[in-house]
Amino acid sequence: MNPSKLAPHGAIASQKLAVITGGADGIGLAAAQRFAAEGMRVALLDCDAERLAAARETFEAGGGGVTIWPVDVADRPAVETLAATLVATLGPPAVLMNNAAIGAGGDVFADPSAWERLIAVNLMGVFHGVNAFVPAMIESGAPGLVINTGSKQGITQPPGNTAYNVSKTAVKSLTEGLAHSLRERTAGRVSAHLLVPGFTYTGMMRAHFDAKPPGAWTSEQVVDCLLAGIAQGAFYIICPDNETTAEMDARRIAWTCGDMIENRPALSRWHPDYREAFDAFMAAD
Repeated sequence: MNPSKLAPHGAIASQKLAVITGGADGIGLAAAQRFAAEGMRVALLDCDAERLAAARETFEAGGGGVTIWPVDVADRPAVETLAATLVATLGPPAVLMNNAAIGAGGDVFADPSAWERLIAVNLMGVFHGVNAFVPAMIESGAPGLVINTGSKQGITQPPGNTAYNVSKTAVKSLTEGLAHSLRERTAGRVSAHLLVPGFTYTGMMRAHFDAKPPGAWTSEQVVDCLLAGIAQGAFYIICPDNETTAEMDARRIAWTCGDMIENRPALSRWHPDYREAFDAFMAAD
């Protein structure tokens, strides 16, 4: 798949500005490199100043131009101040990618402070990014693109890290509402999209794996999937990986929705009384 051969989005064009949170590593950095290859100017936002500096060196070594902006997306006043400065300096963004996220939150009875921090970054960080940057994008009168990074955990709800599931479920809802609002306000000139990566070897995953597992995709593969989805006009851009096909994802999502339709127990996929039924559902032609 070569996204550059697909119909381009009007926001992805030479000299237009892409703003990416969580841009110092992983999917955010891979997206930044791809946008730069399209001739875009790139602004990388991240809370880790050292990784930002390293990312800038990577760009400069490759001949690309980038500016770096340290910020904690959970800090609304800081994001608003940065956005005002960035827009005044570089102009309104054509692309906004709200990608910053953390993974450590825990189950329902975990430390409340861990929950608060995770929700502040994963959900409110997206909200802050939208409210700080999208108004200028709308007012510019030019095509605009908002990409919010969600997760399959926000759809199928696997037990273990409920805090993360909650945050990514909320990002899904936020992005759905944003897409509708942008459609009403701009008639599609500015669009919103939900990126749903599969198993991806990112900085978050490196805490658990010394090397990329065979089943994982690279960040670059996720960005390929993202750009292909945008070119096709997709809102839900759900990426497979090397161990999970698109068909498997569709069945898992359908089973999750079936819990409500059939009034099964919550998270019946992991309920011992439904294990055989779930396996049969996944295996059916």
